[in-house]
Amino acid sequence: MKQYLTEEQIKSNVRLGKSIEQWLGFTGEDDYVILKWLRIDKEKNQGYSVSYFESFDEGNEDLLDIYEFSLLDPDEPFGVINTFASIDEALEFATQTYNASNTKYVSAGMIQEEYRDYLNR
Repeated sequence: MKQYLTEEQIKSNVRLGKSIEQWLGFTGEDDYVILKWLRIDKEKNQGYSVSYFESFDEGNEDLLDIYEFSLLDPDEPFGVINTFASIDEALEFATQTYNASNTKYVSAGMIQEEYRDYLNR
C-alpha cells in the first residue's frame, strides 16, 4: 500500500532537507515509453527547487532503478530545475506546471514503488 505524505509531512520533510518525489505517469510513443516524475528539495541557500525528469523506460523485472534510466534530454542530467523562495511556491509551481497532486507525494526513494506498480499494470 502506498504511503503518501500528508501536507504537514510534505512541508516538514522538505524544510528539514529531506527530498520528496511524485510519480507523474508515462507517455507511450510508437516504439518507446517515457516515464515522468518530479522531486522537490531544499537548497543550500534556503530556497527550494522543483526538478522534473523524463526518462526512457529501460526497466524490467530485474532492473527497477528508475534513477539509472537514460534521461530523455541528456543535457539535463539533474532534470529541469526551477527554484523558489518558499516551499509553498515550489508546491504551487509543481501543481500548475506539471499537474502534480498535493496528496501524492512520497519520501525520496519511494518513487520506485510507483514504478513497480506501473510495471505490474
